[in-house]
Amino acid sequence: MVSSLLALMFLLTSTPVAQQLGHEVILVQAGERVVLHCPCDVNRTGDAEPIWTSSTERQMALNNVSSAQETGVLVHGMSLVIPRASGSHQGNYSCSLGNSSCQSRFTVTVTPAPSRGNEERNDYSQICYSQQSCRLTCPHVNTPRINMTSNGITWLKEGQSSPNDGYFPIAEENHSGVYTCTSHVNNMTSTVVLQVKPQKKMKTAVILSPQHEEVFYVDLGSTKVIVCEAVACSVFDRLIWLNDKSVKTTKRAPRGEENKITVSLVFQKVSEEDLLKNYTCRLRSTCQNVSSVTVTLRTARRSYTPLILSTVGLVLVMTVTLFIYVKLKIEITLFLRDTLGCHRRTSDGKCYDAFLMCYESDGGAGLNAQDRKLLQSVLEERFGYSLCLYDRDVLPGKAAAEAVCDCIEESRTVVLVPTSPDPGLGSGLLSAIHAALVERQTRLIFITTETTEVSTPGSLSEALQPLSEAGDCVTWKGPSSMLSSSSFWKQLRYHLPASRQPSKINHLPLTTKGVASWRNV
Repeated sequence: MVSSLLALMFLLTSTPVAQQLGHEVILVQAGERVVLHCPCDVNRTGDAEPIWTSSTERQMALNNVSSAQETGVLVHGMSLVIPRASGSHQGNYSCSLGNSSCQSRFTVTVTPAPSRGNEERNDYSQICYSQQSCRLTCPHVNTPRINMTSNGITWLKEGQSSPNDGYFPIAEENHSGVYTCTSHVNNMTSTVVLQVKPQKKMKTAVILSPQHEEVFYVDLGSTKVIVCEAVACSVFDRLIWLNDKSVKTTKRAPRGEENKITVSLVFQKVSEEDLLKNYTCRLRSTCQNVSSVTVTLRTARRSYTPLILSTVGLVLVMTVTLFIYVKLKIEITLFLRDTLGCHRRTSDGKCYDAFLMCYESDGGAGLNAQDRKLLQSVLEERFGYSLCLYDRDVLPGKAAAEAVCDCIEESRTVVLVPTSPDPGLGSGLLSAIHAALVERQTRLIFITTETTEVSTPGSLSEALQPLSEAGDCVTWKGPSSMLSSSSFWKQLRYHLPASRQPSKINHLPLTTKGVASWRNV
């Protein structure tokens, strides 16, 4: 009896019912289940249960247990169940609640089931997914499955002799097939067709941006828009900002594209109060739990890194440039004069580029006559300078001081050349030269030798001291200074003004023989 009631409970929960007041005609195939439900309202009539009668082969009250078992039907509550319809169940059935006016009639017509060879069976389909647990369900029972004996169910797969308990902890595709379940509760056999399909791809809904706890840097008083974007799994998903700020309308992607939705959080003017709050974007989805991200605002960071890098770079460039200029300023200046033709200058009313004047050198370390001749010839004939020489360009009869001042007046530069013996210039004349240089602001080049001393008080060197301090000093180093590539000639030409004629440079030793041969050319 208990087994019958359990089977009846399963049938009530898994089989369509006929619910209609009055008269209802039900057409079923042989072997199918039939559930007749009495639609009367028990609470309204006050009766405990309906009274079922049958007029199939003979009139019979079905509420009696023996009568119900005899006809192969079950009565439970408001329902009458025919577990497996046959020709003997064809006929009229009725239910009523005592003497009330609530009555309902049913006419059951049973047709033959389709032929399947020599065997009749009811096939049911079931779908499971790979890599997931799967339990086969026998259509005739719905009892808790503890083991094969307590269930009262035996499973057998077609093509295999060993029984199966109908449970697969991890379903595989080779588990697909036709299974037969035999219920020992009601001695019924059913067929279940199992299909194990590849694992379903679960739809997910996720917030793409912004990231959780992301910080947005803003300027006070500026407008800021934060867009929250998510992928939805259905049209019923909602994306919202939990705040009191202005929010733009949610936008969805067009059909056929990924189901994206966006919603914007708009700050018309960012205030200090806005910096104290957290802002949460929440996604309410039908395929998963609620998800959300929270963001905050901060004032924009002032990065001084680019400024520091640019300043350091500028200082570095200036330092390198200055170093190159200090080391190569002479070469650069001479290159511009010799290669690019930067030797011309506007007329300044001067007749000579330089005035060569000799002075007595201490210790007899001055330039000899041959060196002075070489100096004069190279400056005039090789580098194109126009020179004023005291013993050549000063008219006889003039006072020495007046003649020197005239030469200084007509020259752009004064070059003092050390010589030995005494050229005849006294300390008074040197003082007059210094006064003239200061008055006319004429450039002075002071040539010295490696052994020249101009620091002994009370001697001629004392008169030369102001001149050496006022001019640019260039040191003559003897034979090593005879090459045009030597530092002596580079420094001398650097301090001299640009000549009016282009120079003719070669790197032969500047000996008297070399000068003579150069003249012949």
